[in-house]
Amino acid sequence: MRKKFSSGSTFETEYAYSRVVVDGNWVFVAGTTGYDYANMSISSDAAAQARQCFINIQAALNEANATLADVVRVTYLVPNREDVPAFAPVFREFMSAARPAATMQVVGLLNEDMKIEIEVTARLNLEESRTQERPAKPLLRTPPDD
Repeated sequence: MRKKFSSGSTFETEYAYSRVVVDGNWVFVAGTTGYDYANMSISSDAAAQARQCFINIQAALNEANATLADVVRVTYLVPNREDVPAFAPVFREFMSAARPAATMQVVGLLNEDMKIEIEVTARLNLEESRTQERPAKPLLRTPPDD
């Protein structure tokens, strides 16, 4: 069963999308910028925008009975690669528990005031797999020494 949630952002109405779509155990959160939706303001500080993105994403995930710990995939969209160092501490603050697969792209965003947009995918009911986490193995096998 598919459920949709809105944050109340005017962007969602104007561009015909949902902030969150839940389909089965999957939770898809639309690209989220650093706007404070209560007053539709945005900070000029890159780190503050990233922090507000995660606050907005947390609120969206809560609507779907999920948390940031349930995030399995994150995509960061940034217009200026020079801002990336300011984002790293914020990413660690909010994503350390989940450590999701991640992609960062340098792109143009809708409004020049936007310094970052973050999109996440989460999966509900991961408690069992979290408690059974296995040690990481190398992704690539190295050839044996001769």
